[in-house]
Amino acid sequence: MQKKAVILANGAFPTHEIPLKELKNSKHIVCCDGAINNLEEAKIEPYAIVGDLDSLDPDLKWKYRDIIYHFSNQDNNDLTKAVNWCLENNFNEVVIVGATGKRDDHMIGNIFLLPLYAKKIRVRMLTSYGIFTPILRSKNFESYTRQQVSIFSPNSNTSITTANLRYALTSQKLDMMWQGTLNESMGDSFRIEFEGGPLIIYQEY
Repeated sequence: MQKKAVILANGAFPTHEIPLKELKNSKHIVCCDGAINNLEEAKIEPYAIVGDLDSLDPDLKWKYRDIIYHFSNQDNNDLTKAVNWCLENNFNEVVIVGATGKRDDHMIGNIFLLPLYAKKIRVRMLTSYGIFTPILRSKNFESYTRQQVSIFSPNSNTSITTANLRYALTSQKLDMMWQGTLNESMGDSFRIEFEGGPLIIYQEY
């Protein structure tokens, strides 16, 4: 049985209708610490608040005291704590929103944590511009003609072959992170095949 949570990180609150719809339609919104301040302004109810509570407004800490889960461990960031909480509470899918914007270093860190999460749970990250999907094995993607697509390969030894992208890769390794960016879909789907991995695929809305 599919049990999905939407994790709201404490980055820039989403503005695009797709991540906003995920928030408004979800019964299981897990807030990373101070993200509850933005959720409160949007008049959306949280399901749980997870983190070290260092950026939580005292009034909201009292208001939501029954659904707060405090983890003081500094070895993991609040986003990882929220994903781990979802795993411990039998969720098998998470959609992450609000994980970009504000601090660029946090944004990059959050994006490149996705393959770690993907080993444990089905995960996607929605921004105000597009979707990041981590993959551990070859995969077909739904798309549309001229959709902008980027491939990020944390492991430079990964051999990648693509189908139905404008700039084809054939058993190619990406030595630098930028080399798989700014590609384009040629139709209503494309395929990424690879040996090694993981990969992170970005698709604009």
